[in-house]
Amino acid sequence: MPQSMKGPGIFLAQFAGDEAPFNSLKSIALWASELGYKGVQIPTWDGRLFDLEKAASSKGYCDEVKGTCAEAGVEVTELSCHLQGQLVAVHPAYDAQFDGFAPESVHNNPKARQAWAVDQAKKCAIASRNMGLDVAVGFTGALAFPYLYPWPQRPAGLIEEAFAELAKRWKPILDVYEENGVDLGFEIHPGEDIFDGATFELFLDALDGHKRCTINYDPSHFVLQQLDYLAFIDIYHERISAFHVKDAEFNPTGRQGVYSGYASWMERAGRFRSLGDGQVDFAGIFSKLAQYGYSSWAVLEWECAIKSAEQGAAEGAPFIDHHIIRVTEKAFDDFAGGKSDRAALRKMMGIEG
Repeated sequence: MPQSMKGPGIFLAQFAGDEAPFNSLKSIALWASELGYKGVQIPTWDGRLFDLEKAASSKGYCDEVKGTCAEAGVEVTELSCHLQGQLVAVHPAYDAQFDGFAPESVHNNPKARQAWAVDQAKKCAIASRNMGLDVAVGFTGALAFPYLYPWPQRPAGLIEEAFAELAKRWKPILDVYEENGVDLGFEIHPGEDIFDGATFELFLDALDGHKRCTINYDPSHFVLQQLDYLAFIDIYHERISAFHVKDAEFNPTGRQGVYSGYASWMERAGRFRSLGDGQVDFAGIFSKLAQYGYSSWAVLEWECAIKSAEQGAAEGAPFIDHHIIRVTEKAFDDFAGGKSDRAALRKMMGIEG
């Protein structure tokens, strides 16, 4: 029997803060529920909302987390290890910027930071299983991204070596996801080595097609790259395990294109928008995902340079709910059908005997 997509859900990362109701899981879950969300995606790096160490070692703690959410009227959609995944592979050019994602104890020590990130990503798999979840979401990190543009000329073998190393780092992590029966949906995202379909294929090939390497589909990043995000679903739907519902727009000018001239988010030709304010064809996306049987969560990720987070969140739940397709269990022309047998079928075509 076909299953419909679940939702609306909301990714809590961009909303968590030190002020109520955003400073504890109990209060932020209730806030989300009151806005009409049915699920919350939890950032595992934010200690105000979640303790990953406890979750990986204590099913009792995970039951408490689920109970807190259920009492508020929501369930947990997925655990996110985006920031930790980013640190599994960091090009030296970004060391200073990405140290802020890690504990001070590993700052200025790339090897220690990487070891911490690997441990965190593995614990996200175990915590997801303890939570009764089949999917987690995250980033791959990047070794090759600074060489995105082919000038200066890349030395032969540079990209192959980068993806071989990326896969070498991730395969033992993904093996832990396999042991726990959890998929890891990597967000296809500029700044990661996996930023489009072609690079996802490079990564997957280097991993020998690891079954737990899946996709967290987010069309906003494809708008900014001018990639056909509907055709992407046609090609990769079997690997899509999670869905970030995020809008974006691309308005090139005589001064700016996809690189946007180092402008701030407000001034970029390509920028993220709140749901309904951008150019993403969500009707097409929800239809495609329903066509291919996607039955996991539709989760709002809010990022907008113009609209407030509170307004974006309030508008997001009804927007997603309106677009979710309740998959039909019968064909529209069933009423015109009739019983038949092989003999009747052959008679219709004039076949004797």
